[in-house]
Amino acid sequence: MHIQVGAAQPGEATRSGTSRGAEALPARDKRHKANSLDIAHMAGVSQSTVSRALRGDPMVSASTRERVLEVARQLNYHVDKNASSLRRKHTGTLALLFFEDPTTDDSAINPFFHSMLGSIIRACSRQGYDLLVSFQDLLRDWLADYEDSHKADGIILLGYGDYLAYRDRLEALIAHGAHLVRWGQVLPDHPGVSIGCDNLAGGRLAAEHLVRLGRRRIAFIGEIAASAPEMADRYRGYHEALLASGVTPDPHLQVSAVSTEASGHSALRALLERGLQFDAVFAASDLIAIGALGALTAAGRRVPEDVAVVGFDGIPMGAVTRPSLTTVSQGTKRAGEALVESLINQIQGRPVENRILSPYLVVRESCGGAAPADASAAAAICP
Repeated sequence: MHIQVGAAQPGEATRSGTSRGAEALPARDKRHKANSLDIAHMAGVSQSTVSRALRGDPMVSASTRERVLEVARQLNYHVDKNASSLRRKHTGTLALLFFEDPTTDDSAINPFFHSMLGSIIRACSRQGYDLLVSFQDLLRDWLADYEDSHKADGIILLGYGDYLAYRDRLEALIAHGAHLVRWGQVLPDHPGVSIGCDNLAGGRLAAEHLVRLGRRRIAFIGEIAASAPEMADRYRGYHEALLASGVTPDPHLQVSAVSTEASGHSALRALLERGLQFDAVFAASDLIAIGALGALTAAGRRVPEDVAVVGFDGIPMGAVTRPSLTTVSQGTKRAGEALVESLINQIQGRPVENRILSPYLVVRESCGGAAPADASAAAAICP
């Protein structure tokens, strides 16, 4: 299943006035359809510069791009995407593939990725690209489905699945010359280009904050296996921060969970059944944390008085839980923009590198922070 999301097209412009730095618009035969050569003549630039400016090439200066766009508006010129694509052998479309999370509900897409989707769509639109959004499973041939069939010029991968299960697939894609960027843990030997959050630093942020609040028996709920490297790094950061603060981590306070509310709820109940004392929970995702909040309430534990809770991701749902959820945010706006920028640079033959984005702490009620006075206060960033 896929959904085509188109880049916004400019509305018809009036022909009165002239562009700054361009010649006055000459009288034209109304039967003549404006082309890029007309724009080049009026804007005082080459035809190739017109083409680059109209497709948002960052090598064109802002002033030149604006001059070209103004003349194009005056001439009521619209890019013929089909003709342009045939000339460049590009589709002008990027494919965003969601691959399956291990969830039991019908959506099977983590809300964190829903948040990122908006920024990806806006970034594509600004660059003049359409976006093809598709829900996939790990067994499909992504290259054949999209680049080889000329549906898209490149692929953005979003999803939490088992890293070890699809590593070989990524290696094959890269060897075939696919344009591809993936959101996920940035590893030294990972195939292709990855953009991800500094999960180690994020784990430290969460644990250090809880220690500053006087918590010492801090549980961790989430996977720590090699197949889940993002959660494993969050655990490692938590573990290092406790040791640096003089707190001895208790391995019995770690409970495995995948990124769903149901898994978080079950994991917290399992932790209670162990009969161990704990005064805080660091959950490896916000969905796990929200499930844990429900289990704590059902068990009669007060949050944050008895148990402080911190999540990870920064999904919008965390601002409206009761109590509202303190979280380590990955910054979905920055993430979406970085993914699109990296993929377009690959398509245009520019060098690209892995990128690690810094997370930040959002303090709300669940850790003992002050109750937000309004909606904007609910997203206050802890220094």
